[in-house]
Amino acid sequence: MTDTASTFESLLREALAPVEPPADLVERLEGALTSITEMAADELEAWELSAMRDPRNWVRPAAAVVVGSAAGVGLVLLRARRRAPSSPAGLAALRGAAERAMADFERETRKLLGER
Repeated sequence: MTDTASTFESLLREALAPVEPPADLVERLEGALTSITEMAADELEAWELSAMRDPRNWVRPAAAVVVGSAAGVGLVLLRARRRAPSSPAGLAALRGAAERAMADFERETRKLLGER
């Protein structure tokens, strides 16, 4: 019985061992999120205000807002995570990372909406 338990435990350890992500995962994810955000912005640019009379036309702009916002937030968080120090030095580091994330969010929003 002990041999079976140790074999099972070793199989579990092997199955649950940490896996290193690919080196280019962050770049690929950032590219995908940027592409999704740009497509959502293009969809909203092509949207005509006169089409709002018919509720059936509300689905695409609403979906573009939701998907674009989610991708934008993910992009900001990804960039903030990359810039954050690997070993947190307390609240000062956390505050700095949050301020940089907000600045990134503002910059990305201005880029998508145009400098208005």
